[in-house]
Amino acid sequence: MMKWAKQMHKAFGSSFLWLVFLVYFTQGFRSFVWTAVSYQLKDRLKLSPSASQLISSVAFFPWSIKPLYGILSDCIPIRGRKRVPYLIIATLLSLFPWIILGLNASLMSSHWPLTILLTTQNVGSAMADVVVDAMIAEAVRLERASLAGDLQSVSWSAMALGGICGSLLGGYALTNLEIDTIFLLFSVLPTMQLLSCGLVEEDSSGGKALLDQADSSSSHHSDTENSLNGRTNGSISRRKGFKNQKSKKDVKKKSDALVKERYMIMHWLHSLKLAVYSLCQAFRQPMIFRPMAWFFFAQVVVPNLSTVMFYYQTEFLHLEPSFLGTARVVGWFSLMLGTLVYNRYLKRMKLRRILMFAHIGIAVLTLLDIVLVSRLHVPFYISDKLVVLFGSALADAVNQLKFMPFLILSGKLCPPGIEGTLFALFMSINNLSSTLGSFVGAGLASMLNISSGSFDNLVLGIAIQVFCTFLPIFFLFLIPKEATGVSA
Repeated sequence: MMKWAKQMHKAFGSSFLWLVFLVYFTQGFRSFVWTAVSYQLKDRLKLSPSASQLISSVAFFPWSIKPLYGILSDCIPIRGRKRVPYLIIATLLSLFPWIILGLNASLMSSHWPLTILLTTQNVGSAMADVVVDAMIAEAVRLERASLAGDLQSVSWSAMALGGICGSLLGGYALTNLEIDTIFLLFSVLPTMQLLSCGLVEEDSSGGKALLDQADSSSSHHSDTENSLNGRTNGSISRRKGFKNQKSKKDVKKKSDALVKERYMIMHWLHSLKLAVYSLCQAFRQPMIFRPMAWFFFAQVVVPNLSTVMFYYQTEFLHLEPSFLGTARVVGWFSLMLGTLVYNRYLKRMKLRRILMFAHIGIAVLTLLDIVLVSRLHVPFYISDKLVVLFGSALADAVNQLKFMPFLILSGKLCPPGIEGTLFALFMSINNLSSTLGSFVGAGLASMLNISSGSFDNLVLGIAIQVFCTFLPIFFLFLIPKEATGVSA
């Protein structure tokens, strides 16, 4: 273990490893503050389950456009650097909304200002996620590719640790602290992340090369202009003498600056156009489009009723925030268990088979929600908490069995040269489909008149969710027939 740590420290440096750990820990620890957001929407704003889910879906939309952040940081350097400046901007965007909400109670209690600030915060978090992923890829390529898996393990372990700590502490914080205090406490982590950005050095040779090309272009333009002016206006210039030399230098500087600026803008536009064109060309290939269409459809077609169940568990069952935090911790551990089971026993199985069993398992586990809402477990003296814990643990594990094939297949489908941006697009498709599934769930809850204190039609809503879970199975022909879970 010590030898591995020394290798990582030697290859990447302590400041970079600390920044990677801190960014991913913060991403996982977001459960600490978003639990408070859920209670703010429910208890302070008195929103219905559908309205609360709608606001959450809008706030998380920035995670659906992750390729945009990657393209911007790839194609438009800031002062010659592509990563650290964007990471600073992302950290500021994720920091200030929590401080503003923590200090201004009126904004926290208004629908639209709260939605705008939460959305802004997610823009920063999503951008930071993309930029750090790019920094990891570059560091591995430039230093030691053999440590790529180790660096990814550091990031995933940090996120899991953050998720466990955030879920545990979030529930207890809600019991003992005000929500605005929780927002301010969470802002400590983005502040540490902002300070850590200054410790990481980034090579600006790529940006300097671009500036040198711009200087060369402007110099060539000036030389050409001077030679032409020299032929036609030489005699006039000699008569005016020294008085016009200073004005000519000023004009030359302004001209060079305009040429340099025009060259940089043209270069950026060309890079953006090339990146978008490459993505579109890659995504038009049937071997990429068909599997991604299935994963998109599998998320959108199933209504997400998680917010409705949160209202039911807190208002009807009166489950405490601390218990719900514990349930999320169990979910994190079961997620890691699902990853272990997949890697040990399922990775050589055909993806179609894995995905079929995963959806059947999700449908069966969703029936536990029907059992909970219908109170069918009460005659058997089974507590509500046990049903919630058991369902949360197994659901997260089975969902991970579905998500792992998505990751593996995404890695296989990425063509050389645009792996990072295309993989970010795949993840954005997954995030967008999840967001749309939440919109569908909010619409279903509104249509069935499920509201705070009125859960009469919740069993019908869950039954529709179970039925829809089976629909993607009939479209598994979109997944490559011979594809397995072995990464290659």
